[in-house]
Amino acid sequence: MAVKTIQWNNDRVIMLDQRLLPHQEIYRVCRGYQDVAEAIRKMVIRGAPAIGVAAAMGTALGVLKVAEKSFDREFEKIVLTLGRTRPTAVNLFWALQRMREVYLRHRSAGVDAVRRALKDEALKIYHDDIAANKQLGKYGASLMRNAKHIMTHCNAGALATAGYGTALGVLRALKESGRQFEVYVNETRPFLQGARLTAWELKKEKIPATLVTDNMAGYLMQKGKVDAVVVGCDRVAANGDVANKIGTYMVAVLAKRHGIPFYVAGPTSSIDINCPSGKDIPIEQRNAKEVSHIFGKPLAPKGMRVFNPAFDVTAQELIAAIITEKGVINPPYQQNIRSHVSH
Repeated sequence: MAVKTIQWNNDRVIMLDQRLLPHQEIYRVCRGYQDVAEAIRKMVIRGAPAIGVAAAMGTALGVLKVAEKSFDREFEKIVLTLGRTRPTAVNLFWALQRMREVYLRHRSAGVDAVRRALKDEALKIYHDDIAANKQLGKYGASLMRNAKHIMTHCNAGALATAGYGTALGVLRALKESGRQFEVYVNETRPFLQGARLTAWELKKEKIPATLVTDNMAGYLMQKGKVDAVVVGCDRVAANGDVANKIGTYMVAVLAKRHGIPFYVAGPTSSIDINCPSGKDIPIEQRNAKEVSHIFGKPLAPKGMRVFNPAFDVTAQELIAAIITEKGVINPPYQQNIRSHVSH
C-alpha cells in the first residue's frame, strides 16, 4: 500500500485518519500516549491488528518523557490508559502484555535501556504484523483459489493492520497468484467501513469490486452470486467462536443456509486461548450518534433510543476454516486451535 496506516517517525506516531476516508487522506501526529489512546478510542485508527500496533507504539512513545523517579508509576498509567480504549479486540491486550514483558526484562538495566527496548519491541510488532498478514494471505489464497465471487464484511485490509491486511490480504494474495475474481463489499453500517475503507482499498489495488448494502447479502447468495465469504476478526475464542464487526453473524448464518464456505482470517495474536467461548468476549457499546446520524446529519427523530453494539459473535459451527500466518485451522476447533497456537 502506498498509504501507510501507522508509522513511527522521529519519536512521533503518525496515523492516517480513517474517519475522513475516502474523501480526504489526512495524517494525525501523536506526540504523547494520550493522543494515541484518543485516536484508538475515536477510531482514527481501527481494526484489531492495527489497534495492537498503535497500543505498542503508544507505550513506547509514553515512556520517552517520563522522569526516572516516577518511571514505574507512569508506565503502569500508560498501559492502563491504552488498555481502557476498546474492550473487544484482543490484539490490544496482547500487544500491551508484550510491552510489559519487555519492560520487566530490561527494568534492572535502567530507564534508558527500557525506553530503547520498548521502541524496538513496538517496531517489531509492526513488522511482524505485516509479515504475518502476507503469510496468511498465501494460505487463504490457496484455500480460496477456485472462488470467483467473494463477499467480505467490514474492513480487514491494510487499514485495519500494520499493512497488507487479513481478509483483504487473502484477496491481495489471490490477485498476485493470477486468479480472476470479483468482490462484493458489504457497506457495514453504522460506521460504513466497507463503503468508505474496503471499497477504497480495493479500488487502489484494482481488484474488481461491487458495493452492496448489508441487507443485500441474502439476495446475492440466493441468486448464486457468492462462492465464498472471508472476514477478519477481533477475537477468536478457544472454542473457535469469533467476534467481528456487527453484522458478521448475520452474513455467516446466510452463508450456512446457502452452503457457502465462511472463512475467518486473522493473525494468531487475535486468538485468545484464555477466553473459553464467544459468550465470554466483551462487546463494546458505542455512541448512539453513530447510528442516529450520518456524517453529522440526523437520520432518526430526535430523542430516539439507539442500540449500538460494535461487534457480534459468530458461532464456530458456522465457520468453514480459520486462516492464520501458521496455516489453516479446520474443525474441530476446540482441539485444533490449541495445537495450532502452541505449534
